[in-house]
Amino acid sequence: MKRFHIITTLLLLCHSFLMFSQQKQDRPKITITGKIIEKSSQLPLEYATITLKNSKNPKMLFGGITDNKGDYSVEIIPGTYDITLEFISFKPTVLTQKKLMETSSLGTIGLEEDATQLNEVIVRAEKSTVEIKLDKKVYNVGQDMIVKGGTASDVLDNVPSVTVDPDGNVALRGNDNVKILIDGRPTNAVNVADALKTISADALDKIEVITNPSARYDAEGGGGIINILLKKGKNQGINGTLVGTVGNPRNYGLVSNINFKSENFNLFSTLGYNDSKSPGKSLTDTDYLNPDGTVQKTINERSSRERGRKGFNYTIGLDWYLDKTLTWTNSFNYRKNDGSNPDNVFLYNYEPNNDYIRNRYNDQFTNTRDLEYAFNFTKKFKKDGHKLTVDGSFSNNLDNDISTIYDQVLGQSTINRESTINYQTQKRNLIQSDYVLPLGKNSQFEAGYKGDFNELLTDYKVGNVDDNGNYTPNLNYTNQLDYREKINALYTQFGSKIGKFSYLLGMRYEDSNIDIDLLTTNNFNNKRYHNFFPSSFLTYQLTEESTISLNYSKRISRPRSRFINPFSNYSSNVNIFQGNPDLNPSLTDAFDLGYMTKWGKVTFSTSMYYNMTKDVFQFIKRPNGKYVVTTIVDGADILDENGQVIQIVGGADITTPVIVSTPINLASENRFGFEFNLNYSPYKWWKLNGNFNFFQSKISGSYTYTLENTGETVYQDLSRTAASWFTRVSSKISLPYKIEWQTNATYNAPQNTSQGKSLGTYGVNLAFSKDVLKDQATVAFNVNDLFNSRKRITETNLPTLNSYSEQQWRRRQINISFTYRFNKTKTEKDKDKKTKGNQQDDNGDFPG
Repeated sequence: MKRFHIITTLLLLCHSFLMFSQQKQDRPKITITGKIIEKSSQLPLEYATITLKNSKNPKMLFGGITDNKGDYSVEIIPGTYDITLEFISFKPTVLTQKKLMETSSLGTIGLEEDATQLNEVIVRAEKSTVEIKLDKKVYNVGQDMIVKGGTASDVLDNVPSVTVDPDGNVALRGNDNVKILIDGRPTNAVNVADALKTISADALDKIEVITNPSARYDAEGGGGIINILLKKGKNQGINGTLVGTVGNPRNYGLVSNINFKSENFNLFSTLGYNDSKSPGKSLTDTDYLNPDGTVQKTINERSSRERGRKGFNYTIGLDWYLDKTLTWTNSFNYRKNDGSNPDNVFLYNYEPNNDYIRNRYNDQFTNTRDLEYAFNFTKKFKKDGHKLTVDGSFSNNLDNDISTIYDQVLGQSTINRESTINYQTQKRNLIQSDYVLPLGKNSQFEAGYKGDFNELLTDYKVGNVDDNGNYTPNLNYTNQLDYREKINALYTQFGSKIGKFSYLLGMRYEDSNIDIDLLTTNNFNNKRYHNFFPSSFLTYQLTEESTISLNYSKRISRPRSRFINPFSNYSSNVNIFQGNPDLNPSLTDAFDLGYMTKWGKVTFSTSMYYNMTKDVFQFIKRPNGKYVVTTIVDGADILDENGQVIQIVGGADITTPVIVSTPINLASENRFGFEFNLNYSPYKWWKLNGNFNFFQSKISGSYTYTLENTGETVYQDLSRTAASWFTRVSSKISLPYKIEWQTNATYNAPQNTSQGKSLGTYGVNLAFSKDVLKDQATVAFNVNDLFNSRKRITETNLPTLNSYSEQQWRRRQINISFTYRFNKTKTEKDKDKKTKGNQQDDNGDFPG
């Protein structure tokens, strides 16, 4: 019997009883409580069911479902009952003729696995792809065929409430100030967006999305927290999975997860290799304006690139059960990636009597090395839920990027050659401890410390190379940055449940000490600040199926190193990106009103949220006062846009203003929105997931800058009000012959920005899978971006220019993957979370 069948039946019974009980208002009710656990591991069983049938009146039925601690609470009319406690693939326990006349507890009851039932549910008892909970959403990666053979970035792009733009930047509810964790720890990558593209989707287990975290979690991330949980086997004996992928454009991948578990230890390892190429393209059409608004000149920029990666990653770890209450976990992770990103740019320049075409070819190579050691001590005390954890993580990251740029006016023999070098090394040390103490039956106290210490050294160089190989640095774009960040945090929180009302009140203190040292210019800046971050979470259970909550937390968004570092993206020397070392952190007050209910085959949650942010980050474009000079020789033959040969008479030096994209602090942003999530299974063979999010953002602030060449001061009012929305729908259908069909569709609506707008985009992904080899293996076929429509399209309007751009990071991708499981059934991963050694806490949360 499916879990969904159990829940559906139970809810229908509860509904029938509610109708019946309305006619029996004169009969007082009593409350029956208890706990259901797995007998072998003594760990709680979430979603286990309890059914109470009155012995004298079989129509009088009551029921309940256990929470994530295995606890249940059911209101009944006094009487004598037959009680059934059951969970999928476990032997049910039946208590007959139990006389229940007053509020009481049935105590703790353990259920045993039923091997005969397990064989029947191997294929049919899978989890939903998306689990909706009141405080977070959990996305089960293993259930999603569409991401097979993809990357962590592809996985996030399928998660409700989350969007990923063509550059790989992640946003939550339309807010890109998001903290991304891996196994509860900050990623040690310098560029998180690029790092997510190097992690295989087949190495991921779950994604947790927490839109309004409590004081237990880092205050970092004004938009919330996304936690990526990697696979880690827990079954007895030797077991594992092997996943191979081939795709077009080129995508070869191989990932293995091998696990050996005994009573005293659990040894786990992940080995992955990938070799891929991702063709992409972009265009930017810019009209440069005269002071009277007429067009001075036009430059149409066309770019094509083919991002290639060859990567290897390895993780090995050991859970050592020192005794029944103490677990010591150690893990080592090594990741190596070598990449290339040849970028071929054509600039079509149109102005009176001087039309020409420039070709700028950027031959870029990268290599990245990551090494991390992590440990965890978990001490469980006698009382259920009473525990102490200590975590540590120590990592080193090396990220080198070398480019040679060839610049030529077509039709001329002169080729200008430039070189860019970007060396980045990062060391990150993290230590934290969390203590949880249950008080009484329904209360809990928590406290903890976290220290996060990060050192990043960036050496960025741009220079010209002559025909003899001599290098002359370009000091406008050359810099060394020494960035050191020390964050110490303390938190405490207390929660309790009184009847149907529960609350969680917390306070977090973070001391931030950040040194920003621009070594080339001898410009040193220390940013030292400390903040208190209160949080409160109030929940009321309206019925057994419906819950309402009101949450508040204070958050912080510190500028990332890329935002601070003044080095440039130099693939185009007329449209460049520069960081801003004067950026300050932004502070957010986040409010969230949520409601969740279940009826029949439907799980529905909705929330209304309001965020007030001070010193919000905003990207702006502006001329920096510099010009690129292009020399056209007398009599040169060049090509026009149509490929026709034309001749330049007299020669000319053409100047093009340099446009810089950079982040700044604005005064404030007020963001209001609402979203809803829906899980619906209309039939046994059809599952639907839907997510819709609408938000309105009002930004207030202005920006003043000075042109370097003229000293002219330019003032811009960047205040604006913008509304937008996005939606995602996923359908999964079970076809005959054990074939699964999944379709995902997304749409991002247009949105105004301070200097223009972004246009609407849509995308559709498609996948089929079939179990083979007696269900020990699965073949999957998927198509990402079926209509080749995933692009970022923007319009920019400034007093000095109007610009239109399109960017497509990766064109349509087709993958075929083969997954083989040995000594591991298809759904044993659903039981992994209940075995010993699981590092998630009793609430299903991660340390933070």
